[in-house]
Amino acid sequence: MDGPFEQRITRLPRPYDPERGQEALGHVPGLSGPLAALVQGAAGSSPYLADLFRREGAWLQEALSEAPEAAFQSLLAAPVAALASDLRRKKARAAALIAFADLAGVWTLEEVTGALTRLADHAVDAALKDAVGVQIRQGRLPGQSEDDLVSAAGLSVLAMGKMGAFELNYSSDIDLICLFDETRFDPSDYAEARTGFVRAVRRMTQTLSDRTADGYVFRTDLRLRPDASVTPVAISMETAERYYESFGRTWERAAFIKARVAAGDIKAGERFLEALTPFVWRRHLDYAAIQDAQDMRLRIRDHKGLTKPISHLGHDLKLGEGGIREIEFFTQTRQLIAGGRDPSLRDNTTVGALQALAGKSWVPEDEATQLQQDYRAHREAEHRVQMVADQQTHCLPDNAEDFARLASLSDRDPADYAKEIEARLHRVAELTDGLFQPSGGVPQAEAGPETELLSRWAGYPALRSPRAVEILKRVWPRVDARLQAAGDPEEALAHFEAFLGGLPAGVQLFSLFEANPQLLDLVVDIVDTAPELGQYLTRNAGVFDAVIGGQFFGDWPGEAALKTELTGRLSEIEDYETRLDQARVWAKEWAFRIGVHLLRGLVSAEAAGQQYADLAGAVVQGLWPCVVAEFARKHGPPPGRGAAVVAMGSLGAGRLSATSDLDLIVVFDAGDAEASDGPRPLATRPYFARLTQALVTALAAPTAEGRLYEVDMRLRPSGRQGPVATSLAAFTTYQKEEAWTWEHLALTRARPLVGEPSLLADIEAVRRDVLAMPRVRDGVLQDVGEMRSRLQEAKPARHPLDSSNGAGGLQDIDLFAQAATLLSGDPSRQRFGQIDHAAKVYPLSEDDARILQEARQVFWTVRIAMRLVFGDTWPDEIGTGAAEFLGRITGYKTLEALEQAVSAHRASVADIVSRHLSP
Repeated sequence: MDGPFEQRITRLPRPYDPERGQEALGHVPGLSGPLAALVQGAAGSSPYLADLFRREGAWLQEALSEAPEAAFQSLLAAPVAALASDLRRKKARAAALIAFADLAGVWTLEEVTGALTRLADHAVDAALKDAVGVQIRQGRLPGQSEDDLVSAAGLSVLAMGKMGAFELNYSSDIDLICLFDETRFDPSDYAEARTGFVRAVRRMTQTLSDRTADGYVFRTDLRLRPDASVTPVAISMETAERYYESFGRTWERAAFIKARVAAGDIKAGERFLEALTPFVWRRHLDYAAIQDAQDMRLRIRDHKGLTKPISHLGHDLKLGEGGIREIEFFTQTRQLIAGGRDPSLRDNTTVGALQALAGKSWVPEDEATQLQQDYRAHREAEHRVQMVADQQTHCLPDNAEDFARLASLSDRDPADYAKEIEARLHRVAELTDGLFQPSGGVPQAEAGPETELLSRWAGYPALRSPRAVEILKRVWPRVDARLQAAGDPEEALAHFEAFLGGLPAGVQLFSLFEANPQLLDLVVDIVDTAPELGQYLTRNAGVFDAVIGGQFFGDWPGEAALKTELTGRLSEIEDYETRLDQARVWAKEWAFRIGVHLLRGLVSAEAAGQQYADLAGAVVQGLWPCVVAEFARKHGPPPGRGAAVVAMGSLGAGRLSATSDLDLIVVFDAGDAEASDGPRPLATRPYFARLTQALVTALAAPTAEGRLYEVDMRLRPSGRQGPVATSLAAFTTYQKEEAWTWEHLALTRARPLVGEPSLLADIEAVRRDVLAMPRVRDGVLQDVGEMRSRLQEAKPARHPLDSSNGAGGLQDIDLFAQAATLLSGDPSRQRFGQIDHAAKVYPLSEDDARILQEARQVFWTVRIAMRLVFGDTWPDEIGTGAAEFLGRITGYKTLEALEQAVSAHRASVADIVSRHLSP
């Protein structure tokens, strides 16, 4: 029907406040009859509409003289000069026209939501192309020109949720995902293009969302994009596709049922959605995926404040029991179950999908019809709730007076309207509850834990949901068998119980165990043997994605490849704090991998030590440019050649354990500069001192994802009394003229790690020059002997298996070997390789050299194993699982035998070192 507006009126709102309605009529002079009554009723019950009539009365009077479709089309087609204000004016006029068409029954629900969505499409397209045009003109989108604006230079905007389905409500947010076609750019231009698109999306969002004197256009939500907490607001289509293929979840599949390309590069966006079809529409959906959907539904019901009984006062029409979301969720779940096999069920509208499901007998015809009617009635009531004050709310008024206003806007008696709403809510709740589970039901659980265990674990967060309990019952026989096979089944059960108690949730992890029995074996092994790794698992169950993915047990990539991977991941993130969080997540996942490989005997103790060091080196190298860039943003780029980070101690030697600190120093070369050049310039010394502190904070400060490493900078020139960052000139002079013997010992392991290449080379040259300096043998041996005594007094052995501290321990061997390296002048850094220098310099007999090598191997193996199992704390006693691991990794059958071997090696090493360190 396309006749004039007045001839199509089928209902009229009542003025709750007649005086306000009469006042509004004065802003639309010349109206009479039903049109005048429409203005009075709408404005008399809605303060927001009354204000619209005051502002847009003249335009509205003209629009009401023709068919609303023609008036709306003319409004969209009107030219836009001042983008922000013109779009807001269009939004206000459209809101008035659509409200009239809705309240008067001139348009159906689908016509109302369709008009709102077309307005949103129009606004997004205009704001997007304006923003992309700015980036093109500024040269920030390589290879793109004004001719490319028609396709937004390759940027596609996906409308999600109600906008995607042409179902926007009256005061709706719009959910968007912004993706760009990376194939339009040379690989070398990719990063620059991404930055340009991020800026464009932010500008577009501001244009749409910012509230000005003219109001706002649409509140815009970009959080449905892949991994929204860490990704920029515009990402490449390839990145998004990889994400959904690897990490996409059930709720994201459901979200893409309604997805539609709304603006920008339409063709590229449609190609992306086509590529995503296998992710959204899977031919075989197992019960775990269906139950994921059911869990989402239950979480909505359990949302704070939404569990109260159904009422016409204060009830949430969208999320509450019997509300809009119940119908939408029920419909989408059925589509996910069957839509992979039957494309005819993939309608992205709620009403259309219900009709399609009924046509294929997935929903009884009469019940589908009832849900369609109830959905439309719910949505109309929702619109009136929002029309009162243009608020993004879905809650019915919580008092009788405001509910009466809502009833007047709906042309209903308050008492009748209340009964109707409550009856509809109860009916929807009953229909969706009764229809949700797929035919055949969910298989019943088989044998489970004993009642006593279930009762004891009932309060654990991981077992809050019945589904979690059900899955645990199904996997329990395998868990129990693995626990019974442990050396001490009761102790193993206690460790598993501690792991279970620390989990924040259980459904996803238990489902993984059910589908991957070998994963369950691994977890039981970890939590029984290495409580530290088990605690990590309780907080980071997502790491199992990597375990299942197949690369977890692949070859070690090495430091360079790790650095490249971390650098690439951080480059996708703009926010500095988010980069620090993601670096922590990434590093902990790799550290977990090393620990598991060591625990399962897949790598030796020496290889694991090298891997931990590779990881730490990659972290420092990957984070350093981020730290420098963030600091430079405030204080300007580093003067001269900037600063370099030098790895000292165990990191320099390439051997770390699971809990090692990082020994670092920072050396800078400012050239002739006296200060930085930036918004807040700093003199060179404080510049590099504060830059160094920023690095320490980036590595050591706890964030939401914990900390990376403790950092020790005491090996810098003058130790704690010296500046935290040293100039190259001062470093050179100090090392050649002032340094103590212990500081030259530290140089035997120093490794320039990251910085300007020529600066790294100069630091290495200084190190080599210092090590090549002539030495007085007796003086060096006396200094080292005194140092050894002080260390033994300050750090005695804490435990029979403390293989590091005390006389004859690993620290003794290291000091002995470093002294030999210093006396030989050899620049070799490898901790274990330095024993070869000891054999030549002291010299050592073949038996003494062999004893040192054997002791070093045992000591290091014990150290890295103990750190993996217990962290930095020494246990009062070592459990059976940990004892068996120590036996496996060292080759000793019992703890007593291992302790005796450590003690014997200590005595032999102490004797050798004492004999040869005497001047």
